[in-house]
Amino acid sequence: MKVKTGPEKIIPILAAYPEAGRDSLIPLLQDVQEAEGYLSREAVVAVGRHLGLPAGKVYGVATFYNQFRFSPRGRYHIQVCRGTACHVRGSGTLLGRLERELKIAAGETGRDGLFSLEVVSCIGACGLAPVISVNGEYHGHLTGDDIPALLEDYRNRETDEDD
Repeated sequence: MKVKTGPEKIIPILAAYPEAGRDSLIPLLQDVQEAEGYLSREAVVAVGRHLGLPAGKVYGVATFYNQFRFSPRGRYHIQVCRGTACHVRGSGTLLGRLERELKIAAGETGRDGLFSLEVVSCIGACGLAPVISVNGEYHGHLTGDDIPALLEDYRNRETDEDD
């Protein structure tokens, strides 16, 4: 089945699933998200056309799983661990401070595209509790007062890369 519309990045992905059926939906969505960084409305429609499924069905399946995102991540993606050790040691305070400083809620990306914020169940670095990850770089034993300097460090990295 030929796809008439869709982001350029996903056309080769769809082509890699020439005779795909419903059983290919999850792997196809994973590949599309890896290429695009998220599942755009256009991508959901294109996947649905390719598989002969309504876009609503594709979207319904994708929203069931936490692994799928429907908006792009920021250049610096912050994950706040809310596992037991981090919760007990104050990760809620970190989350609140990040939301105030960034002026976004968990699950959102700032308008400038620099930061996105996500709450995760466990990062697996309990010895560093409370811990956050920024693009896979761990920052542990944090307090709410550490957040402004940490964000400023990442903003400065952005400025340094522009020079």
